[in-house]
Amino acid sequence: MSGQPAPDAELDEALALVNDDHGRRTGGRADGEPGGSNLRGAGASAASGNLGHEAVPQPPPAPGTPATPTTPGTPAASAPREQGAAPSGDPQAANHRDHRDHQDHRDITPWPVARTLAGRAPRPVPSASAPVAVPLGQALGLVLAAPLVALTDLPSFDTSAMDGWVVAGPGPWDVRADGILAGHGRPDPLSDGEAVRIATGARIPQEATAVIRSEHGLTDDKGRLHPRRDVAHGQDIRPRGQECRSGDQLLPPGALVTPAVLGLAAAAGYDELPVVPRPRVEVLILGDELLTEGLPHEGLIRDALGPMLPPWLRSLGAEVIAVRRLGDDAEALHQAITSSAADLIVTTGGTASGPVDHVHPILRRIGAELLVDGVAVRPGHPMLLARIRPDQHLVGLPGNPLAAVSGLLTLAEPLLRTLSGRPATSAYTAELREDVHGHPHDTRLVPVTLRADHAVPLHYNGPAMLRGIAVADGLAVVPPGGGRQGQELEVLDLPWALSDAATGTDVATNAATATATSTNSATATATATTPDTAGECFT
Repeated sequence: MSGQPAPDAELDEALALVNDDHGRRTGGRADGEPGGSNLRGAGASAASGNLGHEAVPQPPPAPGTPATPTTPGTPAASAPREQGAAPSGDPQAANHRDHRDHQDHRDITPWPVARTLAGRAPRPVPSASAPVAVPLGQALGLVLAAPLVALTDLPSFDTSAMDGWVVAGPGPWDVRADGILAGHGRPDPLSDGEAVRIATGARIPQEATAVIRSEHGLTDDKGRLHPRRDVAHGQDIRPRGQECRSGDQLLPPGALVTPAVLGLAAAAGYDELPVVPRPRVEVLILGDELLTEGLPHEGLIRDALGPMLPPWLRSLGAEVIAVRRLGDDAEALHQAITSSAADLIVTTGGTASGPVDHVHPILRRIGAELLVDGVAVRPGHPMLLARIRPDQHLVGLPGNPLAAVSGLLTLAEPLLRTLSGRPATSAYTAELREDVHGHPHDTRLVPVTLRADHAVPLHYNGPAMLRGIAVADGLAVVPPGGGRQGQELEVLDLPWALSDAATGTDVATNAATATATSTNSATATATATTPDTAGECFT
């Protein structure tokens, strides 16, 4: 499924810009030379060079582990498509070494470049990009795949704009005993000097010259109508075609279907609309430590991403076709990815280099192409974007909740925007009302509220925290080094879920969302007023 993805040439251009900067900082080494970077191999980084950002420091090798010579940017294409068992020793330990070695090769993509790459990643696939016709009741939140052209004049006949009398010629007028109501057939013509009661929306009879509002006329004891003020020819009559003529373009392709668009489409004669189909998304929740109910206990914690991600993805225009909980089972993850029919697979956790972080090994095992492998942003720098097939991608989100939100807005949102055909929203800025800390080298995304055109940074903004984002209006894009009071910063919108008709949310999801919302609102006051004593970890 696809909207209007950019051709590969544009993606290559974005990559070349990053390469050019990387080449200047590495003494002009070209790809393939020692110290150079090859970007296109399966498993290689999609954008090398740090654009002023330092690479994530890597831990030293474990004692007794032989040093492995590495070349920055070396592609992983030489890895076998199906990864076999480790030559010897514990397979889990081998996986851990594999993760660490992969981290050593990885180039971190600058945050703006990562968003650009994600938006340009989808490739045209004819069978997926074909528009579909859906009934009006199912079109809310989708994007028009073709122009909305009027199928009739609007209005389709002369109608009364007001309740009152419709008159012909100069007054006073003799009032006929009958009346004209909306929804009835063609009324009898009027003669000069005649008037008849008429309702708003009713059809205007032939030879009529004006409508007199009920409050602007009076009748005498002989039943004759007199105006209280001057009567202009054609007043309070909506002429046929006043709004549009049949064949007029009302909206261009790419327009978002809002409630007002649905009303316009119905008035213009449509029963269904041609739209870009929703991208299908499957969410894979990873981690043996996650609970789906009850209180945390004995090293187990509640899963916050399972309830949060599906409605958020729907608000981005996606159709969530499945949410699977796989624990830390590598084979289950492999099976889920290779059998998925989704346009986008979203995984939570498992993107770093821990002993049970299986995402990278599985992607190499199936021969996926890594487009983004780590982003210079906090929280959420271990996020990734991979192309599984020409028409299927995977976004790997970190497991910490706010870090996952960062990955969602950095990689999933631009990709889904392209797949669903939605136009990019205009960036906007707001002045900081107070200083905000920054990372020494990376972009930082900080929850903020908007107050009188000022962005107020919220506390509890650590990678594992949701108290700040739960009451936020957006995320401020803080440059390396931090932001100062009065500085203009870009603010990312938080696209909270649309109505049920637009998202297909079921009753159970609504109940879970309502519960989470009530809990969040209870913490809102504390979030806005508590001193910033927590949440300054940048992971």
